[in-house]
Amino acid sequence: MSPPLLKLGAVLSTMAMISNWMSQTLPSLVGLNTTRITTSDSLGTADRNTQISPKEGWQVYSSAQDPDGRCICTVVAPEQNLCSRDAKSRQLRQLLEKVQNMSQSIEVLNLRTQRDFQYVLKMETQMKGLKAKFRQIEDDRKTLMTKHFQVLKEKMDELLPLIPVLEQYKTDAKLITQFKEEIRNLSTVLTGIQEEIGAYDYEELHQRVVNLETRLRDCMKKLTCGKLMKITGPITVKISGTRFGAWMTDPLASEKNNRVWYMDSYTNNKIVREYKSIADFVSGAESRTYNLPFKWAGTNHVVYNGSLYFNKYQSNIIIKYSFDTGRVLAQRSLEYAGFHNVYPYTWGGFSDIDLMADEIGLWAVYATNQNAGNIVISQLNQDTLEVLKSWSTGYPKRSAGESFMICGTLYVTNSHLTGAKVYYSYSTKTSTYEYTDIPFHNQYFHISMLDYNARDRALYAWNNGHQVLFNVTLFHIIKTEDDT
Repeated sequence: MSPPLLKLGAVLSTMAMISNWMSQTLPSLVGLNTTRITTSDSLGTADRNTQISPKEGWQVYSSAQDPDGRCICTVVAPEQNLCSRDAKSRQLRQLLEKVQNMSQSIEVLNLRTQRDFQYVLKMETQMKGLKAKFRQIEDDRKTLMTKHFQVLKEKMDELLPLIPVLEQYKTDAKLITQFKEEIRNLSTVLTGIQEEIGAYDYEELHQRVVNLETRLRDCMKKLTCGKLMKITGPITVKISGTRFGAWMTDPLASEKNNRVWYMDSYTNNKIVREYKSIADFVSGAESRTYNLPFKWAGTNHVVYNGSLYFNKYQSNIIIKYSFDTGRVLAQRSLEYAGFHNVYPYTWGGFSDIDLMADEIGLWAVYATNQNAGNIVISQLNQDTLEVLKSWSTGYPKRSAGESFMICGTLYVTNSHLTGAKVYYSYSTKTSTYEYTDIPFHNQYFHISMLDYNARDRALYAWNNGHQVLFNVTLFHIIKTEDDT
């Protein structure tokens, strides 16, 4: 093929590739093949048809009014540093850059096309003149030498295929112009969308979210202790150990301290396993192992402010053990408390004495003969284990499946088996009780440990060899300045 044909073929090939790319890729880039841009007049309809992800906004779990007319609500904030518009704005900026780059490339191609097009038009004129002249010569070919005529005939035959190619080239040149105009229009539309979506700079939006979260946390500091309204879950964290056991974190630990402690079985064991995080716990990467000086009884231990509190085996003695020093810091007998399956929970397992912690402090739940085997609640001094105050309830300890404290109120389940629910509560603030009906999903049919963690606002449970978490929903009353 001659050089003019090679040059023209390269240009046409490039144009065909761009045409094919634009027809297939451009619609998906701007979302024309999957989405429909809604004008401002139809935003109301679009909002009604849009489902907002929990991560895209604040959630109000529930709301009500107390007898004094104050608003009671439960609010969950989205994850920190999560701004849904950030990804969209960044995607839009990238798309705009691609369109601008593409527009520049087509502009360059358009200039080259116009230059080559002038060359083609000139060539077309010359070819038509040559064709006319050739016909004239052919009519009088007898006057020319046969050899010269043959050379001229071959050159003409070589140029003849260019005629339809030139026609196609002119069509493609129009197509390039059309693409150029469409990209210009698209760029205008995208700029408008960016101005609409990006009315606020991302940094400004991010700062507004941070400020809002700060205000919410300040507001949450004014919250009084909440009342349990709902239990959801469970979330299965791990499957390990025997049918009975305990696992826990420290509710007074700092935000960076997420250590997990693991105590398998309810008797004949002194080994406590420590993990630096939930992730390490799930993977089984132990960071440390503690060999306690005494065996424990039951599964109702608690870690509080860096120390482990547990019931010494075959006694009503409470032990305070420091993880930092590896020593017993205090021990005290819980006067009159039943032990060694005298007043256990419904599942047995030496669960006579239940140690727990909440927003208020450290507690012991047990039963005595003096209280006819009914539950006694005692608030303990975390340093000396001295009983600060006790409350006697009328709920039989042997009829309780498990129990836990939230904000000074004891919540008692009616069973450790399927169908269990929170059936009874006792407030140490008012010294009153009420019967409740708060169900929860006993997924693995046998609960041998259920404790509330005030930092996580969650219930830690050992469910038939499964370590699980339950979420809790509390009602809070927000204090106003007039109330303080």
